[in-house]
Amino acid sequence: MIEAVIFDFGGVLTTSPFEAFARYEIERGYPVDIIRRTNAANHLENAWAKFERAEVDLDTFDRLFAEESRAFGAEVRGKDILPLLSGDLRPEMVEALRRIKTKFKTGCITNNLPNNAIGSASGRSLYVAEVMVMFDHVIESAKIGLRKPDPRIYRMMVETLGVDPKNCVYLDDLGVNLKPAREMGMTTIKVLSGEQAIGELEAATGLKLQGAVTAG
Repeated sequence: MIEAVIFDFGGVLTTSPFEAFARYEIERGYPVDIIRRTNAANHLENAWAKFERAEVDLDTFDRLFAEESRAFGAEVRGKDILPLLSGDLRPEMVEALRRIKTKFKTGCITNNLPNNAIGSASGRSLYVAEVMVMFDHVIESAKIGLRKPDPRIYRMMVETLGVDPKNCVYLDDLGVNLKPAREMGMTTIKVLSGEQAIGELEAATGLKLQGAVTAG
């Protein structure tokens, strides 16, 4: 029996930044997928990981990412790619979250950046804040100094929610982040699109998460 549904944020409730990365690389003439390959190399201890755990400041991240990216064919400044991270909210996923919340506990585990890393508050960030308060509990990597896929961050979530991992569904757009959740016994969903994720969520929870809701 499902007790809780736990979401990643970027790439799940928002569109993936990977499309923005690809456009940026083409515009600048950088090697294909250099940003993603730099992020994936030594993914537990690289510049990105340290920044998401708030272990380095913005200037240090900028320098370290540039150094790491050189190994893949070009120098990409860390500061230049941060604005590419702000995907658009997927309204269909927000609605699915709203419906799930009526029946199950909800959580969000997000690898994020220190406050003000990308820019000042905007209308979009206020909308994001409205979505974040819908969760029963949110864990942000930059606030606790841990990031996915560290198994401890998943254990913190289920302990706070007071649920059995085997009775949880976890959604993420990255396979490396799904693996620890799956090993704990969670039902995992790799998010490729909003439509696909909602279909799998409906199958896992037994709830109707899209279209009109009929009175029961």
